[in-house]
Parts: sequence; structure tokens; C-alpha cells
Amino acid sequence: MARNAEKAMTTLARWRAAQLGESDKHKKRRPYLATECKNLYACEKWRMQIIREIAKKVAQIQNAGLGEFRIRDLNDEINKLLREKRHWEVQIKDLGGPDYQRVGPKMLDHEGKEVPGNKGYKYFGAAKELPGVRELFEQEPPLPPRKTRAELMKDIDADYYGYRDDDDGILIPLEQVAEKNAKQKAITEWKVDKANENNNTEDDEENIYNVNDSSDEEYITDSSWEKFAVQIPVPTQHDVEQALLRRRKQELLEKYGALSEEDK
Repeated sequence: MARNAEKAMTTLARWRAAQLGESDKHKKRRPYLATECKNLYACEKWRMQIIREIAKKVAQIQNAGLGEFRIRDLNDEINKLLREKRHWEVQIKDLGGPDYQRVGPKMLDHEGKEVPGNKGYKYFGAAKELPGVRELFEQEPPLPPRKTRAELMKDIDADYYGYRDDDDGILIPLEQVAEKNAKQKAITEWKVDKANENNNTEDDEENIYNVNDSSDEEYITDSSWEKFAVQIPVPTQHDVEQALLRRRKQELLEKYGALSEEDK
């Protein structure tokens, strides 16, 4: 029975080794830039290779016993491969192939979780429980930005102000019924108030002309007030002017009379 070393030196073994060496020489590395590849079939092949690498690393990162540094490195590599996959998908679309970003499966993308407010970088598997990362997911997401006045005015049109509410033919009949009910209610309330007012007026007249009122107050009627007002003398314009003139003369006499006495 031949030894293993002798088996390796046989013609068949040497021919098999030569075939494997040639196949290794024909293996190509993935281009660094997706735009360098102009063959649609090759782009599809490199994209599938990246997907297999991502799936393999996502399965590895589920193990929390790898250590913090190894988990962080795996997470960075997965995000790098995801960006590279998107570049190849863009190149495939430019070459006339399918749009994988729209119709392709999103299973690998859904495995990751983005930090609120930090879009683009995802955490996979055990990376979500790393120190400092868990606290980021527990924070409340930031409030959405407030809209400016110009953005709010874009949505305002004639419907906002109700200019075309009557075009459908539904609102006008409803308004007519409501208006009729409101008028009927207002008329009923006015009649009730009018009847109450008439009752109150009759009670007041009976109290005014009550002869049995024994109060000692004296009431001044309109006729007595007119007689009293006529007896008061009302000065005319001429009387007012004469009174002012006499007052002015009196002031001048007092002024100059006082000056003459001081001179003496």
C-alpha cells in the first residue's frame, strides 16, 4: 500500500493541483468602486456576494460573548457593507437593471435599529445592548421641527375659508331649516317677554294711583313744577354784561384808590 507522500506525487494528483491553481488565478477581487464595473451580470454577482457577507456577520454579532470591541468592529463592518450594497444597487439601476432599493428585500435592513435623531448608522444584535448605546435608545425622539408661516400658508385655499361649502347643495337646506327654527324660537320668546312686561306695567300703575297710600311724602306734579320754574328770574344777556361791567369798574376803583392812599 502506497504512502500519502507517494499518492501526492502521482500524475492525477499533480494534474488536480494544477487545475486548482489555475482556478485560484482566475478569481477576481471585488472592485473598490461600483462605478468601475460596467457589466450588469458582474454587478449582480458582487451585490449577492456582499449580501452573503452581511448575513454572515449579522449571525456572528448575535453572540453577546464576543466582547465589546469585537461587537463594535462587526457592527462597523456591517454598516460599511450596507453602504457598499447601496452603491452597487445604484450602479445596477444605472445599467438598466432592477431597482433593488424599491423592490428588493429589506430583511437585513430591518435587523438593525437606528438611534433617534441619527439617521444612517444602525446597530445590530448584541450591539444594541452595548454601554452607551442602550441609553441612546431609551431617550425620547426629538420633536419634529416647527413649520414656518410660509409652509402653513401653502395648505390654505378657498376651502379653508369655506368659500365653496355651498357648492355641494347640502348645506343650504340645512341652514334654511335651522334659520326657520331660530326665527320661531325668537318670536315665541318675544311674545312671552311682551306678556310679562304688560303684567308688570299694570301692577306699577295700580301702585302709583293707590289712594290708600298713607305716606307723608309730597309729590311734585308737572304743573306745579312749571309754576315754580316760572317764578325764578332768569337774567338776560344785557343784564349779564351790565353786571360784568360794574364788577370791572369796582375792581379798578379799588386798585387806583388804594394806590392814591399809599401816595398820600
